[in-house]
Amino acid sequence: MVFTGSSAAISHTGKVRSNNQDSGYAGSNLFVVADGMGGHAGGDVASAVAIQKLEPLDEVYASPAEAEDALKHTISSTAGDLIQIAARRPELAGLGTTVSSIIMVDDYAVIAHIGDSRIYLYRDDELTQITADHTFVQRLVDSGRITPEEARYHPRRSVLMRVLGDMDAHPEVDTFVMPTHEGDRWLICSDGLSGVVDETHITKALRQGFAPGRTADILLKYALDGGAPDNVTIVIVDVGGQHPLYTGTATIVGSASNPQGIVADAPLSRPVLPTSWFHPNRAAANEPTHFEPEPEYLQELIAEDRRRRGRRRLGAIVALLVLVAAIAAGLAAFFSWTQTRYFVGADDDSVVIYQGIQQSLGPVALSEVREDTDVVLADLPQAYRAQVERTITARSLADAEAIVERLRSYRLAPGEIDETLDEDESASASEDLSTPTPTQTPEGEE
Repeated sequence: MVFTGSSAAISHTGKVRSNNQDSGYAGSNLFVVADGMGGHAGGDVASAVAIQKLEPLDEVYASPAEAEDALKHTISSTAGDLIQIAARRPELAGLGTTVSSIIMVDDYAVIAHIGDSRIYLYRDDELTQITADHTFVQRLVDSGRITPEEARYHPRRSVLMRVLGDMDAHPEVDTFVMPTHEGDRWLICSDGLSGVVDETHITKALRQGFAPGRTADILLKYALDGGAPDNVTIVIVDVGGQHPLYTGTATIVGSASNPQGIVADAPLSRPVLPTSWFHPNRAAANEPTHFEPEPEYLQELIAEDRRRRGRRRLGAIVALLVLVAAIAAGLAAFFSWTQTRYFVGADDDSVVIYQGIQQSLGPVALSEVREDTDVVLADLPQAYRAQVERTITARSLADAEAIVERLRSYRLAPGEIDETLDEDESASASEDLSTPTPTQTPEGEE
């Protein structure tokens, strides 16, 4: 059965690189993203060859199993073609590509995948990553040694454990079949998108329900706004939808869309790409973002990762100690400042001069008794007594002593009746106690 739905494919060089090593394909039943690696020219060739080899598979299949066999065989055989190309053109040694592909068969999606390009499924307002990255960092995540969030910023996040290239004639390709139904949105993308745009923003774009072409444009804008340090290739496939297409012209984007005379099964009688592309000034700006490491290098990466974890723990401990020291120093400075403050208050039945401030830090008081005076609270008029009980702030010890002296002068004589003061008189009493006594004029001055 011919797939009923709609699709779109776009590819962009990004903001850093000067050429596009990605390739993408969106046809009637086949949808592919290939992210090339191996230098300026090698990546271009590898991704374009992968699309060229897979394009004939865009047809109707009798069963998902038939499509799965065709995908797996074709992708594996492409490795042999890349080996032949590298043998005839030594300057292309090390070329390779990721491949993430879907063939729609009836109500099933037949998936084949190698590398770190990704396939996502958006269904019932939930985004799910369908493929697993074949990277060194993903292996660290799977073993619980780092978190997925740490993996996004790991310096070795682009080291591939599996790739379609000229180093392995029989690459291990993941293939599986999944049921799909109307309303599903499939996203195939290179790491130029998934490495820059998080799943929250990818979901936001897919949720809006725009046609595949407009949705792809929104995702591309997210990647460009995020800096787009790598090529960005996006293929979106809607199952069913508002504008289903039963047939249509295939869309080829990226490197594969530029005819280079690449024929994988024939000798290369002329350069695969224009010779100007190999100019050292151009190639230096386009170093590969991926490479497949040797086993010895992986052991070094594991050792380096252990060292990074040790440095990270040490850094965290040092940062914590610095923070604790800063807090302790701040508290010490604050407490030292409080000891330059004074206030007058009450302690049981007498007037007391306190050193510190009236506030406290939880159960910790920020003041202590400096002097317990002979002024008895019961001997003070009610208004002045209330002021003392509420505490009276002083600017210095001398100021506090002056306030006590004024209180001493306001004491009631034995048998004297305390007359209740109105609000104005209470305010006047407060102002009277807070007003400092005039300083004594130095001897010899008038």
